[in-house]
Amino acid sequence: MKTKEKQNIYKQAQRFAEITQSCLKNGNIQRAKHYMKIAGNLFTYGNKEVQNAITNVYLHSVSIFMEINHYNIGAFLPSNLQIEYYKQTNTSGI
Repeated sequence: MKTKEKQNIYKQAQRFAEITQSCLKNGNIQRAKHYMKIAGNLFTYGNKEVQNAITNVYLHSVSIFMEINHYNIGAFLPSNLQIEYYKQTNTSGI
């Protein structure tokens, strides 16, 4: 895959994270959960680049936002993203 295409995937994942965070900020919890479900599906069915973008950009960004704002991450993230979240937190030593 070309470098420009890779960057585009990561930029899209970041924008998707920003939209999800905006929904949470505005109290639109159901829409935020819907977007997280879509991210979970992309993680499950996407290729390696998509999976990496979801894990390293989307999940990282959204989970930090949720931690700062005291959201119950387990109540929002689909199970496959919860597993990745716990991998991230256990690996980083948090």
